[in-house]
Amino acid sequence: MQSSGSGPVPRRLPRGRHALSREEVERVHRDRLCAAMAAAMAEKGYVGTSVEDVLKRARVSRQSFYGLFSSKLDCFMAAFDQASELVIRRLEGAAEGGGDAAARFERAVTTYLEALASEPGYARLFLVEVYAAGPEAIRRRSEIQHDLAEALAGLMGVPGPAGRFACQVVVSAVSSMVTPAVAAGDMEALRAVGPPVVDHVRLLLRSGVLDGAEK
Repeated sequence: MQSSGSGPVPRRLPRGRHALSREEVERVHRDRLCAAMAAAMAEKGYVGTSVEDVLKRARVSRQSFYGLFSSKLDCFMAAFDQASELVIRRLEGAAEGGGDAAARFERAVTTYLEALASEPGYARLFLVEVYAAGPEAIRRRSEIQHDLAEALAGLMGVPGPAGRFACQVVVSAVSSMVTPAVAAGDMEALRAVGPPVVDHVRLLLRSGVLDGAEK
């Protein structure tokens, strides 16, 4: 996924005849439209963003848009899924390192915050505008939160129900804490959430609240 927010949208198709397949053309258009959706909402919010705003940024025709998406919400959901994939892919990379449960948690949180900071447009879509997009988007957001909590439990070696619930609480708390910084576009405030959260989780590990975590 290419940069969103104030950065450029993905590359345009070459002018004139080209050897790209229909599937490749659609993928390029989809990537451009999703990035344009994130960038437009970073300025105008979900409610204030129109399909026309997205088309102007993506430089994709209305016909191409409706060949891929049924509505603004449909495009939003595709962009939301791209944002989710970005976060999950980065966290999968963080899981490859060693260390104890506390070290793995610190690496995961740092990776998560850096993923958000590197893509402010998608971060705003993922954490802020999702609530304006309506019930379907909120339900999808809840599913992603659950998946992230399960992934964190696995990363930290927390097999028990109490430990998994604690991971759900931690994921929800971090999301709540970073959302105001993302809404304000303050990436330094976003990164500053990390150290106190890591310190708190270290205390939970030492106290045994994260039941079943590897020592």
